[in-house]
Amino acid sequence: MAELATIARPYAEALFKASGSDLGGTAVWLDELAAIAANAQLQQFAGNPGVTSAQAFDVISGVAKTKLPDAAKNFLRTVIENGRLGVLPEIAAQFRVLKNAQSGSSDATVYSAFALDGAALAGLSATLEKRFGKKLNLQVELEPALIGGVRVVVGDEVLDTSVKARLEQMKVALIS
Repeated sequence: MAELATIARPYAEALFKASGSDLGGTAVWLDELAAIAANAQLQQFAGNPGVTSAQAFDVISGVAKTKLPDAAKNFLRTVIENGRLGVLPEIAAQFRVLKNAQSGSSDATVYSAFALDGAALAGLSATLEKRFGKKLNLQVELEPALIGGVRVVVGDEVLDTSVKARLEQMKVALIS
């Protein structure tokens, strides 16, 4: 994975510098393009020697749900022409790191056994921001195996308050 990170870094840094004050808007279209580029069938299509860069660009821009600004189109053309379409998800990840570093925030993934409504998510967000000492950009993913509670991943830190984790702790205590 170090190779992907090394290849993606200059693209992410150049895009970060070129975005100026519209980092949020850039992050939106970049995340969408990264999700599209991560598709295995698209990778296979774009990697076909019979497919031109223009054809790959047309397919990707046609699949995108949002209207791509000119900067996005130019960036996508550059990535495709340089044969770096497979690196696009890593470029997006590194761009988010740069964006978060500038704003003093972090991405956090909340795994929950049940869907969280707006009020519960706002309360959880306030509690987590206090606990981690920084602004968090929460993303919620359902994981029914947790039984109840939540598991929060912020960078390399994990806060696990799920019922499953508590049951595992009880099991270890009873066995030892």
